[in-house]
Amino acid sequence: MLSGIHGQEWAPHVTWPYGAVVAGRVLSLQEVADELGVHYMTAYRYVRTGLLVGQKVGNGWQVTEAELERFRAGGSTVDETDGLPTTGPLARGTRRRAPWSERLEARLLAGDQRGAWAVIEGALAAGAGLAEIHDEVIAPAMRRIGDKWAIGELEISAEHRASGIVLRLLGRLGQRFARRGRSRGAVAVGGPPGERHSMPVLMIADLLRADGWEVSDFGTDLPVDAFVSGVRGVPDLAAVGVSVTSPECLAATAELLAALRVAVPGVRLAVGGYAVKDAAHARRLGADEWAGSAQDFLDQLNAWPQAR
Repeated sequence: MLSGIHGQEWAPHVTWPYGAVVAGRVLSLQEVADELGVHYMTAYRYVRTGLLVGQKVGNGWQVTEAELERFRAGGSTVDETDGLPTTGPLARGTRRRAPWSERLEARLLAGDQRGAWAVIEGALAAGAGLAEIHDEVIAPAMRRIGDKWAIGELEISAEHRASGIVLRLLGRLGQRFARRGRSRGAVAVGGPPGERHSMPVLMIADLLRADGWEVSDFGTDLPVDAFVSGVRGVPDLAAVGVSVTSPECLAATAELLAALRVAVPGVRLAVGGYAVKDAAHARRLGADEWAGSAQDFLDQLNAWPQAR
């Protein structure tokens, strides 16, 4: 237990985090800074980057005593220049392997857009590439949030709020994917009729642009005829990627792939997303390839004869 700290009690029925009822003492951020022997802004950076899980209450932040103990067990020495530990499991040398996705999830569930962006910046500073940010930080965080909503652990409003924050994060990240130089060809991406999850399509489009491809992003929930018409108008088309997250959209996905097969013969068709389980499933739907992630799709595209 901590000594010399006069923390407050949680108000009855306060839920934090992930909708769990938190009991026991809580500390103000200044008390946390005093206990750790760091400046207040260093403790603030810990919270905003997800190193230390806190809850904003009114105009201030609060941290449970148990969470502070957990943090202290992970690393006791910090670098005041960036507010990150220099020893222990959270040290600078191990930041790339740190649980960035879990930290992002916590900030998203708290509705903390600035903190969520700070987590992204922390992962980038630790050496994560843009593809890793998409595939290993953002995507798993949103998948866990979606799973929590699906089993009733999370209100739909919290899931929608998290999605809105991630869309804004992707907008900021998208500027970093711009690449100058000669185009390698064109790729069309989108989702089948009924698919409402546009985030994976945005992430795929970013990675493709960063690799030098021209991308026609048709979004999601587009009628088959409209999707096919749009694809026909793309010059130098090398491939089409279809993202399907919702299992109820699989029949529409098969219909779309069949129509594309007729409309653009010779163009490689790839399908991926949470609803497509493996390569055999992708082939049954009518695709040439299964992309388990955005990076998988990019790797496959670069290996196809059209790309070479």
